[in-house]
Amino acid sequence: MTAPALITAARTLSEAVDAMRFGAPVTHVYNPLDYAWAIHRRYLERFGEGRKHVVFVGMNPGPFGMAQIGVPFGEIASARDWLGLEGAVGQPAQPNPKRPVEGFACTRSEVSGQRLWGLFRTRFGTPEAFFAAHFVANYCPLAFFEGGRNLTPDKLATAEQRPLLAACDAHLRTLVATLRPEWVIGIGNWAEKRATEALAGLPGLRFGRILHPSPASPAANRGWAEAATRQLVELGVWKDSSPLHPATA
Repeated sequence: MTAPALITAARTLSEAVDAMRFGAPVTHVYNPLDYAWAIHRRYLERFGEGRKHVVFVGMNPGPFGMAQIGVPFGEIASARDWLGLEGAVGQPAQPNPKRPVEGFACTRSEVSGQRLWGLFRTRFGTPEAFFAAHFVANYCPLAFFEGGRNLTPDKLATAEQRPLLAACDAHLRTLVATLRPEWVIGIGNWAEKRATEALAGLPGLRFGRILHPSPASPAANRGWAEAATRQLVELGVWKDSSPLHPATA
């Protein structure tokens, strides 16, 4: 059984990163594996069982997605209406008044998650069909803010990055050892780089990258789903670009 191992690994990661401290320009740090643990655990229980063919790895929580509900790329409507997840969410240790946590009541849309889960919904139809061979995780579980501005982990001071990356690397290695995928696909350049470094030397594992679905990317705003599908087909991860065709390589 793989889901219990993923749950244990997520708790270990959460405890490790909770002990870390970050200086300026970081003003607030959110750990949704803590205050949204019940939802994240449900995600792992429901969708983390069994061997996967592909593991998609994102960077870290977005302010209106995982930071709200603990689900990777957790755009509210997708998580609630397609993944079937719901429940109460607590509060960060130090709430940021400019980035309140409202859980499933959040009315802001995480566009990256809307695009990512929207592609999987179009192609596979049901969560069960998608998760039969795929899984989605974030490399880093923490969201960082400078006031109201989102800060990504690559912008942290090198001395602060080092222990964070070490903990995230260890968690990713455990996740991959548990799910035993053939492919690890970075969602964006940084996630691919972290995955290839953390998992270097593992036999039989192949790596790739898809365009990040962020609206900050001009390329992503010109047909992200089509671009990502084309990249996966060219890699050989998916066999063709047809929707509702769940066969993998």
